[in-house]
Amino acid sequence: MIQLSNITKRQGSRILYENASFLIREGDRIGLVGPNGAGKTTIFRLIVGEDHADSGQIIVQPNTVIGYFSQDVGEMRGCTALEQVIASSGKTAELGTFIAEVEEQLASGATNTLDPEAFNALMERYGDAQMEYQQRDGYDLESRAQAVLTGLGIGPDDYNRPVEQFSGGWKMRIALAGILTLQPDVLLMDEPTNHLDIETILWLEEWLQSYKGAIVMTSHDREFMNRLVGRIVEIAHRQVTVYNGNYEYYLKERELRREQQIAAHRRQQEMLSKEEDFIAKFAARASHAAQVQSRVKKLDKIDRIEAPPETKTIAFEFPTPPRSGNDVVRMTGLGKQWAKDDGTMRPVFRGVTGVVERLNKIAVTGVNGAGKSTLLKTIVGETEPTDGMVAIGPSVRVGYFSQHALDLLNPKNTVVEELMGRLPDASIGFIRNLLGAFLFSGDDVDKKIGILSGGERSRVLLAIILASPLNLLVLDEPTNHLDIESRETLLRAVQAFDGTVLVVSHDRHFLKEIVNRVFEIRDGEIRTYEGNYDYYLEKKASL
Repeated sequence: MIQLSNITKRQGSRILYENASFLIREGDRIGLVGPNGAGKTTIFRLIVGEDHADSGQIIVQPNTVIGYFSQDVGEMRGCTALEQVIASSGKTAELGTFIAEVEEQLASGATNTLDPEAFNALMERYGDAQMEYQQRDGYDLESRAQAVLTGLGIGPDDYNRPVEQFSGGWKMRIALAGILTLQPDVLLMDEPTNHLDIETILWLEEWLQSYKGAIVMTSHDREFMNRLVGRIVEIAHRQVTVYNGNYEYYLKERELRREQQIAAHRRQQEMLSKEEDFIAKFAARASHAAQVQSRVKKLDKIDRIEAPPETKTIAFEFPTPPRSGNDVVRMTGLGKQWAKDDGTMRPVFRGVTGVVERLNKIAVTGVNGAGKSTLLKTIVGETEPTDGMVAIGPSVRVGYFSQHALDLLNPKNTVVEELMGRLPDASIGFIRNLLGAFLFSGDDVDKKIGILSGGERSRVLLAIILASPLNLLVLDEPTNHLDIESRETLLRAVQAFDGTVLVVSHDRHFLKEIVNRVFEIRDGEIRTYEGNYDYYLEKKASL
């Protein structure tokens, strides 16, 4: 349906990709991967015409409907959530509006003033519009929009709320609902799981599995990608490479191809070295002139195999945290209420009693709004409980990560200055190795905090927390804004952490690799699952 052929794209003086080609076929499920800044979002913009290639061509089959969900949702105002979603279906919504207007004119008698020729032309347009509207499932448009909104966590009570009343994260859901309701032939999605909780991600996953069109997506959610895609298109080192398989297959196949390329490069270098030695040795001898010339021509014709770029992995030993007591956190009859706008109190959770024991790695789960973040804030003392109490055990030193905590970084400091200020006893060598482990190298360490992306600032704060003498980590959505490579870095660090962890995250792969207990907040109470995240999912499925 869409063919990208020999595409070259520059960004300033930098080449994103050169002579890149790949095909989006009917029913394809493609994952677009590559490091930050490689040009993944630019691929989407090229396909929808928001940007243009420096050379090459993009061929889209006629009448192909493309839906594009991006992180820039644009301005929303002057309508309700439901109206916004319906309007996002473009031509279908326009046809519906036209049909409604004609029917209103017919009912009011406004068409009686038309001459026969104009009336017949209007009726012909009306008939054509009805036919196309039916072909586009327009008569189900409103119910489809409602179902998608509900699936994305915006229920009937909020259908008619003005879009201005929704936060940025919820506006992203409204924009995503509009694209899904459109049901395009090709669905382009740039990080669709950002701002979604696990329950909503699972709903979206199920919806996309039954979707009949082609999908091209980027996602930092490894599990989400694995469950949906059947091909991977990698953008890296100015090249576009296609792998036939899901994300796990891609990781293995990429490593295999890399090893094969290294071996082929080594063999070729050995052969070239021998040929060049022969040429150097016999170049001055007339008796070997023909052989020398033959070998020179042979070398000129050889396609040189490039060694693949080195993958930088820095092993870093995090300091051993001081030992805490066995009971790290004890909650007794814990309850929390928030004051609503009308002055009444909204209960979040109540009667929470339990113990977090040393070396537990606990996932705190629950539907959006269940109170996961509020529970973590209550435990670390960021907010006072309404009822009951929290007791932090002896010798417990708490490190707390939240998106709000990112604002505590000094925007005027460079990355290395921020760490030196937060870790005053650490040597510059320790700090540079730490930054390297969290993917800051070269000039990156001299960037000002104020110009860093959300993911980069998250990595700075996580590096500080994990390198501090702490024995209880309380992590509220630490993987938000992190790409897959950064998530893997954090995952390895938390796995190696010799302390206690409480974590809220919508990244299932992250939770499966880390936790050994689960606290689920449901209907204001906590249910404890004495097992890993897979055990929790099995138990939930059997309820």
